[in-house]
Amino acid sequence: MVTSGPETILSIDKLVVRYRARDTGPNGKLAVDRLTLEVQRGEVFGFLGPNGAGKTSTMNVLLGFIPPTAGTVSLFGVPVDRPIARQRIGYLPELTYYYRFLSAEELLRFYARIFGLPAELREQRIDMVLKLVELEHARKKTIRTYSRGMQQRVGLAQALINDPDLLILDEPTSGLDPIGRMKVRSIIQRLKQEGKTVFFSSHELGEVETVCDRVAILSQGELKTLGRVDELVRQYECDLEKIFLKVIGYSSEP
Repeated sequence: MVTSGPETILSIDKLVVRYRARDTGPNGKLAVDRLTLEVQRGEVFGFLGPNGAGKTSTMNVLLGFIPPTAGTVSLFGVPVDRPIARQRIGYLPELTYYYRFLSAEELLRFYARIFGLPAELREQRIDMVLKLVELEHARKKTIRTYSRGMQQRVGLAQALINDPDLLILDEPTSGLDPIGRMKVRSIIQRLKQEGKTVFFSSHELGEVETVCDRVAILSQGELKTLGRVDELVRQYECDLEKIFLKVIGYSSEP
């Protein structure tokens, strides 16, 4: 009996991103250097690296914001430059900005219309995602009255309104207090239980170690290590934070 392997949701092969400007010289600035990795269905995948490592550039290619300089990127087996490749993804940027005079349900209704959800399904999805992010009680309050953690959770709700198969999160717990981080972590774990695939960048390495199946660590545009969190912890005999510092070559010695 032949069994099929895990489905590849996201595939990056020898990705290069180079920016050209007057002050970067004739070859430009290399942001991502021949990055290769795959993410399978149902994984929670941590995309890690210090500032300037190439994480945002990679995510911008995934989202269709910028084209790759070289290499190939596909989502669900479709080249990322085709709009249909991005119909099944949800995205939460690091810095969220919404019309603060809207309520949560008004905001979600707006995004649901953008995705073309029919009216009946639209209201079902709004109810569902508000329940998931624990904002049912505040659905009619304006976003300007929300705490930082509530604003982040309504951002997650809008990323989920189209019931995406792949969720791309950029620093989803940035600036949150411990309770806010715990709530976001719980949401990610519930999405995993539903079979969703989550790809996210974060500097909160304790959170990453708790929720991620696998991680990739970048430095100066290059992939430095890739693997299951538990296997990396055994290999390096230390926690993820110390692994991160070793891999990027950071030393606290003067």
